[in-house]
Amino acid sequence: MNIFTSPDVIQEFTRVYLAIFYTVVALFYTVRIITLKRSTGMERVYHGPFMSPNWWHHKVFGVFRVTIWMVCLVRWLSPSTDSYLGIFPAISSSWSLMLGDILLTFGFAWTIWTHFSLGRQWTSGISQIGPTKLVTQGVYHYSRNPIYIGVLVSQFGFVLALPSWFSVLCFAIGVTTILRQTREEERHLAQIFPKEYPVYQAQVPRWL
Repeated sequence: MNIFTSPDVIQEFTRVYLAIFYTVVALFYTVRIITLKRSTGMERVYHGPFMSPNWWHHKVFGVFRVTIWMVCLVRWLSPSTDSYLGIFPAISSSWSLMLGDILLTFGFAWTIWTHFSLGRQWTSGISQIGPTKLVTQGVYHYSRNPIYIGVLVSQFGFVLALPSWFSVLCFAIGVTTILRQTREEERHLAQIFPKEYPVYQAQVPRWL
């Protein structure tokens, strides 16, 4: 049997990969937020007023991201944890796991690229005093929410890399939160740019 398509080998590789992947994701966002805040002297993450939709979306998304990270670390150290996640054996094939790993990586790489294409203009959440400029160039010429596309691709990859009730629940939470946050951000941008944003909306799709 080819070692690269052996179910046991791929499963163990994916177990380790998921733990490392989400650790890298956590480190990337932490470093990115700190370095941008230091270089610009401004906050990069805006939670919004207490109990507002933006506040709830950030809290829910933050909790579920940390939960995924912790679960992946624990199941690496203790494989028996899988028995509590509701694994779907029928779709836990080598090809499914590998495709999940690829989508995870592609989605995150796309997200990083989009982050850096925004440069110092990147923020998370809705700032009551900004943004001061509507970004429409680069990848934003083709999609109004390219970063969220990358996140959704990665989240779907997680379902394939860890096919289980746990990953399906995380995917449902992630999709719901992103869709709701997208609508909040679009309403905010329409208020900040009452002339430019409606034109941009008409010319560029929300997703692809």
